Amino acid sequence: MIGGMGAGSRGGGGRGSVTPTAAGTVVVLVGEWITEGRLAPGDKVSETWVAAESGVSRNTVREAFRLLEHDGLLVHEPNRGAFVPQVTPLDVRDIYRVRRVLEPAVVRGLTELDVPRMQALTAAVDAARSAAARQDWPHAGSANMRFHRSLVALAGSVRLDATMRRLMAELRLVFAVVEHPAELFGPFVERNARIADLLLSGRFLEAATALETYLADSEDAILTAFSRQELTA
Repeated sequence: MIGGMGAGSRGGGGRGSVTPTAAGTVVVLVGEWITEGRLAPGDKVSETWVAAESGVSRNTVREAFRLLEHDGLLVHEPNRGAFVPQVTPLDVRDIYRVRRVLEPAVVRGLTELDVPRMQALTAAVDAARSAAARQDWPHAGSANMRFHRSLVALAGSVRLDATMRRLMAELRLVFAVVEHPAELFGPFVERNARIADLLLSGRFLEAATALETYLADSEDAILTAFSRQELTA
């Protein structure tokens, strides 16, 4: 059911319990640029540019770059600087391994739905449908990622949100190098809608089961696309 507070809002792990540092804020910002497609695999990311864009000192940016390298969202090349990494099928498998643990567990743990968070999820479904109708697959992909971030946000945990934010940034790097995005996003638009409907009707265990199958199919679709590109390269 939908209530004023979600299941994850109770206890000590609620929102607002973690205050980001200045470097942490830059980490989030760069991750968002990757997720939005503003930064693509192979792009050089200069300290000067990030400092100017974010309004912080270069020392803060250096600290943020170290954190981003630890998270796998930047790689440092000696005498060349920091770059957005390229991704491999091994990265895809690892991303989905984490997603299969995280996303269904969030759904299974629900007992009720927080209204604003669920509204964000259904808005992502509507945005994906609209983009798909226009054959606008980049925007459909962005809406898909918002759907999954909104799904994890139903838990009401800033730590889970941070984990999902990083995963979605890495996943954007995957989408950036895979051709034929319609094949990646098209089949999943209505499956997102189906999961949203199950959540709205309080059928959380069914939604979790549907999500497990969904994630397995999504991983297979991406790995198949990688294999096809390797054969034609």
